[in-house]
This record gives sequence, structure tokens and C-alpha cells, in this order.
Amino acid sequence: MSLLDHLIARIDVDGPMSLADYMAECLLNPRFGYYTTRDPLGAAGDFTTAPEISQMFGELLGLCLAQSWLDQGAPAPFTLAELGPGRGTLMADLLRATRAVPGFHAALELHLVEASPTLREAQAKALTGFEPIWHDTIDSLPQQPLFLVANEFFDALPVRQFLRDGTGWREKRIGMQNGTLTFGLGPVTKQPALSHRHEDTREGDLVELCEGAAPVTAAIATRIAAHGGAALIVDYGDWRSLGDTLQALRDHAPCDPLEAPGSADLTTHVDFEVLTQAAQAHGCTATRLTPQGVFLERLGITDRARALAEPLEGDALDNLIAAHRRLTHPEEMGNLFKVLGLYPGNATPPPGLQS
Repeated sequence: MSLLDHLIARIDVDGPMSLADYMAECLLNPRFGYYTTRDPLGAAGDFTTAPEISQMFGELLGLCLAQSWLDQGAPAPFTLAELGPGRGTLMADLLRATRAVPGFHAALELHLVEASPTLREAQAKALTGFEPIWHDTIDSLPQQPLFLVANEFFDALPVRQFLRDGTGWREKRIGMQNGTLTFGLGPVTKQPALSHRHEDTREGDLVELCEGAAPVTAAIATRIAAHGGAALIVDYGDWRSLGDTLQALRDHAPCDPLEAPGSADLTTHVDFEVLTQAAQAHGCTATRLTPQGVFLERLGITDRARALAEPLEGDALDNLIAAHRRLTHPEEMGNLFKVLGLYPGNATPPPGLQS
């Protein structure tokens, strides 16, 4: 049996499924899911994230969180957490960069929110000596000061897609036609969660709705508002969803999201308006949405790159220059990826971000 067989059986019983249900099955099915059955990262995987590109990314995010921790009086103990930590590369770089911050390592308790058994094994190897505690969901994180990073986490949360039809919406759904998975449209319905989108959409426009994004953000914000802390959310997307942003990647190349379900990474652009509103509704202050390149430059990535470049030459130097460009240049990741900071209302925003 394959995931395709499982999906066909489900559609036969329940009818066409939402894109959110399809994404959840493809990514997290316990037996066949993309994240539950493999390590998707790096050259041998299907995509490469910023921490895999250069150590500078994790180092600067770590120093940013450490400065926020100092600015808030160096609370102890505190939770240092990452959502979707990949192979643990970002966290390993973060911890290495913060070793010299007085009291930071002594006060931290390391918590990782990770659903994949395969990736948990990789994280354990990368973080040997730090005794991380793993969680299936964010809801079980301790109730204490929280300093958190989420890099390319929200883009993998399942979304529903809706096409505007008059004053209602038709949901994009996945069914079967001639033995093949195919997209179709459901009937016109009212969608209270999208009532405000009549202001900025036209007939035929498509919008995406990530129902899991607000609860995750609320859990982060509630802890930070009550106990202090800061969160750095880094992902690709923009202020408000508009248009079909679903993409599938296999072997570092785009592919059909309905082809060979469970064998490709499925993501969509993050709607940062939803995250900001959820944080504010639960007592947190949100920073302005800042392009990743601007954020990293404010934190001193160019100076760090120069320091790392001093002993290098040849291919090693070329690779460092290419990594700096990829992380910061507007035509690479610099503008596509955005950074949102969350912090208590009585504190200063994390370095590199403005409220």
C-alpha cells in the first residue's frame, strides 16, 4: 500500500478533500508522510534552508535572542526553543555563538518542537551535550520566559484555498478523475474567516487560509506576554495572502504537488498578518515585518562574513561570498524571506527589528 492508495480510499469514502487535509497526509502521515520518513534537507535531500547555507545565519539569530534576554534582565531559568529544527544546525550555531554570553547557557532549558522521528535523531547528534527535550506540539512548552526561533516552520502548515465567487467562496479540493488525483472546486459557501477579504479581492481571486497558524502564534504570544521572552519568526511570505502559492519540491526542483504524494516537500507562503493579529490578541507586541536581508545586515552579517573570510581563499572563499549573497541579496533570499519579532509590551524589540 502507498500513500496514493490511502488517499484514493479516503476520497472514495468521504469525497474530495481540502488542500489542508491533503498537505497533512502528504507531510505527516505516520506511515507515508514526507517529514516522518526521511531527512529532506541539504544536497542529498529536496531543499536547503538558511542554516544549511551558512553558520552566520544561526549565529546572528542566537546573538539577537541573547541580547533580548539580557535586555529583559537575564531571567533564569528560561526556555530556549525552536519550532521545526531541521537537523539541529541552526540551534547548534546559535548555541556556539552564545557561549560567551555570561549566564546564558547556565540559565537555558533547551526545547525542540519536532514531529519527525528521523529529524529528532539528527538533532540529538547535532546537539550532543545540551540534553534537548522534544515536543510534538508547542502546547507542552513550559510556562516560563520563552526565547524562540521558528525558521521555515509556518510555511509547512497545511492551508485551505478559496476562490472568490460573488459574495461567497468556493474551496479548492482534491478528488479523483480517471484514476488520477486532480483539483476541483466545491460549492459556493460563506466563509466568516474570509469576510474581511471582500475588501481587497475581486471575482476569481484565490486566497489561502492557514487555520493552524493563529493557534501556534497564540501559544507563543501567551507565554511571552505572561513570562517575558522574544520570538523570531523567519519565513517566506508577506503581509496578506493573495494568489496560489502552493509549491512542491523534489530533488531541489519544482514538481507537480499531486504527483507521487508523500515524496515531495509541500509549502505555501506565510500570511504574516494572521501571525501579527494572533500575537497582539494574546498580549504580545509584534515588530514591523522586515526583509531577511535587511535584518541580517542590521545584525552585522557583512562584518561577520569579513571576519570569516580572512583565512580563506579559493573555493572556500567563493562559497562564503556566495552564501552571504544568497542570504541577503534582494534577488535571492533577502526580500522573499521576512522576519517577524514578538516581545512583551514593556520590553524593547529584538535587535535588528523595529516596532
